Amino acid sequence: VTPPPPAGVAPSASPLLVKCPREPVRDRKKVKNIKHDGDITLDEVIDVARKMRERSMARKLEGTVKEILGTARSLGCTINGETPADTLEMINDGDIVIPEN
Repeated sequence: VTPPPPAGVAPSASPLLVKCPREPVRDRKKVKNIKHDGDITLDEVIDVARKMRERSMARKLEGTVKEILGTARSLGCTINGETPADTLEMINDGDIVIPEN
């Protein structure tokens, strides 16, 4: 006998990132083509990466954070006032250390 599928659907990275800037509630039928260009802290990115960790192909949390930074770049968000590409470069250079857990 096949077990039943899990009850809930886990959200992907972009809806989790869109919730981070705490934008005002909008009427989805009336307000279209909204830009999600808010500023997100690095701690919020790491929290989203922890939620996405089990579905990520990366070996370490640092790799998952880099995946989330790529999603933030496509959304147009900034990380602590800087572009996600700059934050990614600082992680690669070792200026920003991502914790293991």
